Amino acid sequence: MRLAVRVTPKGGRDAVDGWALDPAGRPLLKLRVSAAAADGAANAAVIALLAKAVGRPKSALRIVSGDTARVKLIEIEGLEAEALAAKLGAPPAN
Repeated sequence: MRLAVRVTPKGGRDAVDGWALDPAGRPLLKLRVSAAAADGAANAAVIALLAKAVGRPKSALRIVSGDTARVKLIEIEGLEAEALAAKLGAPPAN
């Protein structure tokens, strides 16, 4: 499955801050990581945080788009929407 996330680098701690809607009304998951957005450190922290949150190995996650942007599209292998909702709550309806 693919998951849109909005990342806040240098956010003080690594945490999942819940769901939000983007300006177009699409759901995205808000994440904060303590790593700075330099040399891919924040991206690595995002993958580690999200892997732990959904119970998948880091190797099952990859950034599909948004490598240098705050909004990223992440592909998670072997995760169904029901399992995601059970781990992180259901995304808001648009």
